[in-house]
Amino acid sequence: MAPVETITDDMEQLLEVLPEQVRERLKGHPRLGELVEVIIDLGRPLEARFPGSFEVLGEDQATPADIQQVVTNIGEFDRDNRAGIERTLHRISAIRNRLGNIVGLTCRVGRAVYGTIDIVSDVIESGESVLFLGPPGIGKTTKLREVARVLASEFDKRVVIVDTNNEIAGDGDIPHPAIGRARRMQVPNGCQQHDIMIQAVENHMPEVVVIDEIGNEAEAAAARTIAERGVQLIATAHGNALENLMANPTLADLVGGIQAVTLGDDEARRRGTQKVVLERQAPPTFSVAVQLEGLHRVGIYHDVAATVDRILLGEPVAPEIRQTGADGEVEVIREAELTPAPADPNDRELARLRREIHHAQQLTDHHQLFIKGLTRNKVERAVRELRADITLVKDPAEADIILGSQNHAAELSAYSTNRRRVMTVRSNSYAQIYEALRELFGTANGSLEEFALRQVEEAIEEVTRTNQAVELLPQNAYIRRLQHELAGKHNFRSGSVGREPRRRVTIYPD
Repeated sequence: MAPVETITDDMEQLLEVLPEQVRERLKGHPRLGELVEVIIDLGRPLEARFPGSFEVLGEDQATPADIQQVVTNIGEFDRDNRAGIERTLHRISAIRNRLGNIVGLTCRVGRAVYGTIDIVSDVIESGESVLFLGPPGIGKTTKLREVARVLASEFDKRVVIVDTNNEIAGDGDIPHPAIGRARRMQVPNGCQQHDIMIQAVENHMPEVVVIDEIGNEAEAAAARTIAERGVQLIATAHGNALENLMANPTLADLVGGIQAVTLGDDEARRRGTQKVVLERQAPPTFSVAVQLEGLHRVGIYHDVAATVDRILLGEPVAPEIRQTGADGEVEVIREAELTPAPADPNDRELARLRREIHHAQQLTDHHQLFIKGLTRNKVERAVRELRADITLVKDPAEADIILGSQNHAAELSAYSTNRRRVMTVRSNSYAQIYEALRELFGTANGSLEEFALRQVEEAIEEVTRTNQAVELLPQNAYIRRLQHELAGKHNFRSGSVGREPRRRVTIYPD
């Protein structure tokens, strides 16, 4: 049988700061264990709110003295008008008038609930990054708190919590015992959360970073940077379901980002789609998504990348549904309705190209390249960067490789043979040209990893000499992770900037 769920609410500490009439009426109240919040509004009767109902606490109206009593006995209010009671999870939020004076208080009960993650324990223990989704008040923060405690205290992992509003570990300098051995970094104000996220990784060497509410593009970018460094992320985000997140342009990067791609006529016919299609832009920051349908019921997408791909293809998906029964046992109500998604067509094309190019490289180490619709200087620069043994030719009949823009795909396809490969890129940008040539020639001319790491070393030399930040060439998530690790070994700060496919590492001066 699963461990029994236990709850700690530190109710005595909350009652002590409330006005006397509230304290007397709530002590011994039969529903005290269900209390959600106490409302104190100037000139109105005081209220206690319970799930689905409320109760007026006497006939007397709240006075300025009632409000002042609470304010005097709690911590200072932050910029978001929130305060707390030290070493508890209770949250007091203020309503102010136009002059800044407090005229109302919401005293919300905070409870530490132990034993709530048995339903997703296998997912958390896998080491994959997990994103919790769900409406407000459904228990996302409760889950995060328990995840942090279990990973830190039961699995001895180095866990750092980025606690924006002290929701996870409570108010004051000493965190609530509910987080176990996890460490907590407080955020001075919400605008700085992304900076604290990066500091957590750079300064404290965590194996796991826990974040409550990723809410803007800067925080989404910081989350991707953390994931690229091999750190497990456990976080929540705005959105009731995965589809909501995909439709949010600010946070879509968490699940790989969505981009509109214009296909050539031949490719559109081959796929049986319109010329403009939606595709996932990059690997998702979070491998697993958990939709909370209640404290004891969840939906789990074990493969976010495959799920997003199938949604974009217009195919039905459904998460695995789990529920904790009355006996504490976890049961699977419904298996995930998600067969492995067909490989991304671009990935299939690259796989085919890799096989064909490997065969060609066995025949010759030198290549003749014909380009169409691309800037010659950009192509030559990419050839130099890759150290590829390539000669650009003017006649496509002389070439064994043809590279062109998608606008010329139909024209160039006529030149495709068993010994001549044709590849197109989406735009005449250096990043697209470089990526295409790298796929073609990177393996035969020294590994891509070696080239990317050599770039880091060269950038470090330049940063040391100029004391200016240096941006590297765009790379995929795996290569960026290697670059971050190498920069760290040299004691240099690094970060990822830009959006896929031009996301790249920047090396910063000390």
